[in-house]
Amino acid sequence: MSAMTVTTQPFVGQRPGTSGLRKKVTVFQQPHYLENFVQSLFDILPDRAGKTLVLGGDGRFHNRVAVQTILRMAAANGFGCVLVGQGGLLSTPAASAVIRKRGAYGGIILSASHNPGGPDGDFGIKYNIGNGGPAPEKITEAIYQRTTEITAYQTTGDTADLDLDTLGRTMLGGMAVEVIDSVALYADLMQTLFDFEAMRAWFAAGKRMRMDTMCAAGGPYATAVLEGLLGAPVGTVVNGEPLEDFGGYHPDPNPAHATELIAAMTGAAAPDFGAASDGDADRNMILGRDFVVTPSDSLAVMAAHATKVPGYAAGLKGIARSMPTSCAADAVAKALGIPSYETPTGWKFFGNLLDAGRVTLCGEESYGTGSDHVREKDGLWAVLFWLNLLAATGESVESLVRGHWARFGRHYYSRHDWEGIPTERADALMAALRAQLPALAGQPFGALTLTQADDFSYTDPVDGSVSSRQGVRLLFEGGARIVFRLSGTGTEGATLRVYLERYDADPARHDQPTQDALADLIALADRVARIRELSGQDAPAVIT
Repeated sequence: MSAMTVTTQPFVGQRPGTSGLRKKVTVFQQPHYLENFVQSLFDILPDRAGKTLVLGGDGRFHNRVAVQTILRMAAANGFGCVLVGQGGLLSTPAASAVIRKRGAYGGIILSASHNPGGPDGDFGIKYNIGNGGPAPEKITEAIYQRTTEITAYQTTGDTADLDLDTLGRTMLGGMAVEVIDSVALYADLMQTLFDFEAMRAWFAAGKRMRMDTMCAAGGPYATAVLEGLLGAPVGTVVNGEPLEDFGGYHPDPNPAHATELIAAMTGAAAPDFGAASDGDADRNMILGRDFVVTPSDSLAVMAAHATKVPGYAAGLKGIARSMPTSCAADAVAKALGIPSYETPTGWKFFGNLLDAGRVTLCGEESYGTGSDHVREKDGLWAVLFWLNLLAATGESVESLVRGHWARFGRHYYSRHDWEGIPTERADALMAALRAQLPALAGQPFGALTLTQADDFSYTDPVDGSVSSRQGVRLLFEGGARIVFRLSGTGTEGATLRVYLERYDADPARHDQPTQDALADLIALADRVARIRELSGQDAPAVIT
């Protein structure tokens, strides 16, 4: 077998977003499209010869085809070994764990995360560096620049497909291909962090749980840990078999999409604990009986009780959250006397803080939480963290959250997604909003007084890199906030995300319906940004 050079030409629009390059499957199926991006990645890794690469994805449609393509290209580009998840499957947190455990040079993850799958769905690819975390902007920008000028790529040609289902090591030319059991490696890591005996006892005492993995990559991991190692009854994990179209589900663990789980957790006969993970198993949703926990509250509660979990018994070094995430975790950090950091959206911004030992827990409002055990958000890890807390405290999900509100106050929080806005309309909306900022600060808006209006910019405290234009913030007296940001994870048009937060310290006011508590902020957001007028839409598509 020898490498061959294939002539190509650039495709427009291969710039990675917040979590890699995401497009429709049909876009990736175009001849040379995936190959161009992968070769551009390899071209900006000049010391790749002989190195070990990790490869796998969430199992969505086109995953197996893409894995075979990338294996042929990796061999032609001089890699020494590729570690592939069995069946081509590899959850995003497991990929990070494998990179770190095996000392790999980096990894390619094939996923569009919480986006729909199937032939008419979405596909995605991203690169993770040697610390196990997403590539920083300097690397993703270098990849993009290379995609604009590429003229050829390297491959082994039409060699036979490799067996991805049998564990073991084979050769592709001079490159080793090792099919690995990432589930076992991940399960071993979880056992170093959590009290498995206490969680086994929780199930043995008759407590019940429902874990919905949405026919996605998290199913094998959740089944192995919950039903296998912890002795949860068979059937605790539902929708546990990964399917190329996710069984028709929109694999996004939030109340708008995980409707079956919400229904199952309703009523006196519901399980004690509910949870869900997304397409690539890096996101999570936490529920109690008739009680949904917001991601912002989830991070704050985990931080406040972290020392009850063996892996965090020594305490936390610090907490980091994305800027749109509520300030609930900041209040915990202040009480604990530890630093808190506010970063742009995107898990890659947490990497430097974690590597420098400045933080232990991280979280995003988009149902992502994680810690320094890997360099990605981790859905099953978060579920086990909560399960450990339930076992250690004897409390319910609801009582833990209500106790947290009583101590720290409640941060009412919601996100309104205006999806599928024509890109030019969305850009015009944000430009008009930014143009208003100098005149907004200090203005009264009814009972609300605006104290600060800005476009968030972040200077990394570790390496000094600057990320600007990360979202427009309106900050009010008393802790209320409105944040506007265009999402980088969609594949059609633009999604305007509007984040709304109000703080209330009075326990007597902690039972308001969230949208009612935020009603004046919701109206003000539309008024200031002229959302309906400039987007051409009448209402947000998703409210979480």
